[in-house]
Amino acid sequence: MSDWTSLWYVWLILLTGFLLLLCGLSASCLKFCCRRKRLPVETFPRHPCDLAGIGIDSDSTAHSTVT
Repeated sequence: MSDWTSLWYVWLILLTGFLLLLCGLSASCLKFCCRRKRLPVETFPRHPCDLAGIGIDSDSTAHSTVT
């Protein structure tokens, strides 16, 4: 059986995984804390948008030039 101290790459993989897990956990905690402390933003009422439409019939010159 191999000596665990000579397998440095196993320790490197374990350390990398532990650091990634720790960074992810601290980032999620930080995000959660910042979300709780944020002041509520006032929502403004939505204004209706105007929509313009242009109708083209079959007698139009634009339609006859395309076809």
